[in-house]
Amino acid sequence: MEFTDDQMLRYSRHIILPEVGGKGQARIAGAKVCIIGAGGLGCPVGYYLTAAGVGTIALIDNDTVELSNLQRQIAHSVHTIGMPKVESASLTFKALNPEVNIIGIQERLTKDNILDLIRDYDIVVDGSDNFPTRYLVNDACFMAKKPLVSGAILRFEGQVTTIVSGDGPCYRCLFEEPPPPGLVPSCQEAGVLGVLPGVIGGLQATEVLKLILGKGDVLKGELLIYNALKTTFRKVRVPKNPHCPLCGEAPTITELIDYNEGYCSL
Repeated sequence: MEFTDDQMLRYSRHIILPEVGGKGQARIAGAKVCIIGAGGLGCPVGYYLTAAGVGTIALIDNDTVELSNLQRQIAHSVHTIGMPKVESASLTFKALNPEVNIIGIQERLTKDNILDLIRDYDIVVDGSDNFPTRYLVNDACFMAKKPLVSGAILRFEGQVTTIVSGDGPCYRCLFEEPPPPGLVPSCQEAGVLGVLPGVIGGLQATEVLKLILGKGDVLKGELLIYNALKTTFRKVRVPKNPHCPLCGEAPTITELIDYNEGYCSL
């Protein structure tokens, strides 16, 4: 790939990095990433991947912008209240980097459409805010053999992990089944520190770029937990569960499941 003078200038801080260089930036430009959710996590993930020059970014979300979103969802504004989030975020990202192909998909994910929606993408990023979607995305990525960067937030704590189908544990190795509705409070009930999605979303975007570049160590088999009040990070090792119902030695989940609507996850 030959870069124009403007591209050389825009991506110069990447290109001078030995771990990236011109070849790495070309790989970034050729990558296709699908982001589930255009809210608290999807906004910073999309912002940084757009800035990095990822060639194609899909945003999947069926919600519209509300005033209460603006405390943390940085791709939206008072001018886009009432607008579909995928449209609002697309406008923001295109203003930052017009070269990136932003695809907004205003649909609710189900077991019937998710495989078709993620099929053409190299990496999937989960920025959803509920357990049913989280498990659906995990299962679909496993079946489609797509790398998944999963993030979650609540109150003052967030977590990130990277799941590589067929190589290490999946989300069900950590949490086999979704909790019953009502067991975990929603973000609306429990709250979330506005800057927390920026930290976790930034980490997710970093994992995506490392996967694209094939550089560094991704959080495969590890759950990174951030506590904003204590300013601490800790890693929890997640071993592959041989009895996992999805990726274990004798799987019992062989088709996608639509769970009932749940609540915000950690």
